Amino acid sequence: MKLFKKYSLLSFFIFLVAHSYAQVTGNDPQHENFMTSDGKIYVVMAVVVVILSGLFIYLFSLDKKISKLERNKKE
Repeated sequence: MKLFKKYSLLSFFIFLVAHSYAQVTGNDPQHENFMTSDGKIYVVMAVVVVILSGLFIYLFSLDKKISKLERNKKE
């Protein structure tokens, strides 16, 4: 079951990245120049990566703490 959750989460994020890439590479040059002309897209992506990595680190540490509490409760 854990393996299924990992692969489903991985496939979701791959789909999310592919979908966002498809939106950035549209045919409309006006939208393309809006974020890429000043390098704003890189700042936005850096902020998104920092926020998501912080959330994942927090969730993994929380999962470890909960697992430890569950093991101590069984003993």
